[in-house]
Amino acid sequence: MNRKFALAALACTALSSPAVAQDVAPAATAEGEDAIVVTAARTILPPSALPLTIDIIDKDALDQQLAISGSVTDAVSTLTPSFSPTRQKLSGSGETLRGRAPLYAINGIPQSTPLRDGSRDGFTIDGFFVDRVEVIFGSNALQGIGGTGGIINQVTVGAPAEEGVSGRTLLQATADNDFSRAGMGGKAAGLVQYKAGRFDASVGAAYELRGLFSDGEGRPVGINLTQGETMDSKALSLFGRFGYAVTDTMRLDLIASRFELEGDGDYAPVAGDKLGGLPTSAEPGLPPGVPATNRTESVALSLTDTDLGGGNFVSQIFWNRSRDTFGGEPNPIASFQDPTIAPAGTLFDQSQNRSRKIGGKLSYERAVPGFEALTLIAGFDALWDETEQRLIATGRAWVPPTEFRSFAPFGQANLKLLDGALRLAGGARYENVKIKIADYHTLAATTYDGSDPATYGGVDVAGGSPGFEDVLINGGIIVEPLTGIRAYASYAEGYTAPDVGRITRAVEETGVDIDNFLDISPIVSNNREIGIEAKRGPLDASATYFWSTSKNGQRLRAGGDGIFTVQRERVEIEGLEINLSVRMPIDGLTLSTGYAHITGQSDTDDDGVVETDLDGANISPDRLNLAAAYAKGPLSARVQTQFYLSRSFDGPDRDPRNDFEGYMLTDAFLRYQTSLGGVSLAVQNLFDKQYISYASDTQRPTDNFFNFAGRGRTFTLGWDYRF
Repeated sequence: MNRKFALAALACTALSSPAVAQDVAPAATAEGEDAIVVTAARTILPPSALPLTIDIIDKDALDQQLAISGSVTDAVSTLTPSFSPTRQKLSGSGETLRGRAPLYAINGIPQSTPLRDGSRDGFTIDGFFVDRVEVIFGSNALQGIGGTGGIINQVTVGAPAEEGVSGRTLLQATADNDFSRAGMGGKAAGLVQYKAGRFDASVGAAYELRGLFSDGEGRPVGINLTQGETMDSKALSLFGRFGYAVTDTMRLDLIASRFELEGDGDYAPVAGDKLGGLPTSAEPGLPPGVPATNRTESVALSLTDTDLGGGNFVSQIFWNRSRDTFGGEPNPIASFQDPTIAPAGTLFDQSQNRSRKIGGKLSYERAVPGFEALTLIAGFDALWDETEQRLIATGRAWVPPTEFRSFAPFGQANLKLLDGALRLAGGARYENVKIKIADYHTLAATTYDGSDPATYGGVDVAGGSPGFEDVLINGGIIVEPLTGIRAYASYAEGYTAPDVGRITRAVEETGVDIDNFLDISPIVSNNREIGIEAKRGPLDASATYFWSTSKNGQRLRAGGDGIFTVQRERVEIEGLEINLSVRMPIDGLTLSTGYAHITGQSDTDDDGVVETDLDGANISPDRLNLAAAYAKGPLSARVQTQFYLSRSFDGPDRDPRNDFEGYMLTDAFLRYQTSLGGVSLAVQNLFDKQYISYASDTQRPTDNFFNFAGRGRTFTLGWDYRF
């Protein structure tokens, strides 16, 4: 299927809708209406009052996708056409939303580590404990650093509504198409909730074993030792929520979680043949070092009051720590060699990202007394982030300890005119950022085979404390001439730090001073979009056109060793999102479709004009989604197909071997509710399609260890029970 066919197939729709129903418990808004509260938007105004594109993946839709694919990241990717196809690995490097990196958060706590992006932020909590996922599209500064592509906020399970004990249990078994012993996996999860008067508690655990994945031809999927795998692994997720209603409107909540996914290290990679079309594979083996592991711990304490002085008060303090361990390769990596430690070619090492965040958020929202049409929000955010990347075998610093500090007061206003037919919204956020790096020494200069250039410089770098101050603005207009029909236009600025770690560790020249090193200055992206929505009767539709620019953006470039470096260049991205959902005359049946077209270019020759297409490491392919869902009585079912459309990349250094061929995937889900719980069967890649993943097909055309096939047909049988 080509792009022209996809556009023709959707031309008659002209509008689109979110991929899933917004079936979330309503809450009272500032207008006295019942509407969904999108916590990531930092307001209790309904989504229709905001000049933003927002999707909400509710609990039922999320559980369906988790049964099919097993992860929240895959769920978001499948249901969101403008999100990249996932790599099906532990690493999400190169996975983008609208062509830029999204900010992952749990209850508003940032999970991303932009100072040294380990790309593990999609695996920080088990989806069993997630009540819904809020997706806010496009660059914005609503949550501070990191939201250049948008925000993916995972809202965990809420407090129990009923007195006494309640809860949920889940058992799942997973098998590959051949039902092989190596491909078997399983999951057990439980949540117990208790409420007594003003006090409530929720405690749970989820444990999952994943077997070896197989592709559509029954071959073991290739192992990526360095970046890490979700297959051949075990994961433990712990969750606790403890709440106390201080008054009828004031509430205190303590939420803690711990997640660890660890590879078993039972398999070694087998080279494929990119030119010959043979995928990378795996065989039993014992790779050196410690298997790739991801561990995240978070604690947050919040105090909220829905009627403090007639307004809504929200406060939160949080602590977050992550440890991302990268695996080691069978052959010593030239990048880590140092002749002062061991002879060339004999030194083994592997790296670990270490990040710790402490932060606080405060906001107050209120309609202006005597002028209730105007709602004002004032707030203040503070964040301290310390990140480094260590070589754990020899104790060396690959990325020096880097400290990030941000203070950010902000204000927002939303004005309702003409009885709601017209709204004006806007605000500003003042960011005061300081990055601190002490003096350090880069890794020793090494070569690969005696002919390639040095990997690093082995040079002294003068540390410093560069600062960044800017006012990030946003504004928009919403027109709603009829209930459920609205159009909007908006402008918003977002910012993030570039991958400072990749930049600082790759310094090759002497005399570099961090205080005036332009490459670590923040990325400020400008997002503009125009959208129209129709939510009336059986129709739920919307269409959005967007374009964004960043004068000093970030592009990842793969080196000969497969390690990415950062290029600071002007980047421009534009795209179109179209979705349509219709409830059919057959009771319980809904048909939906979605399409995304995204293009992006960068200025690789530094002449101020973009001329080179962003490649597969930086932007997603165009996509068409089709789905049919049925839910009535005890039966629910869904069949979904994603068409990832072919794409070529133009530019001065274009390599035709990086062109994307495209592929189509279909999944299915069936569930039946009984008095003893719900029984479900999910099938991923229903037609057992053989394909090479988008990331592998569009990068590193000569690397036979980077030709990963996607997962073949996979069955998941589940049982869940609520009490």
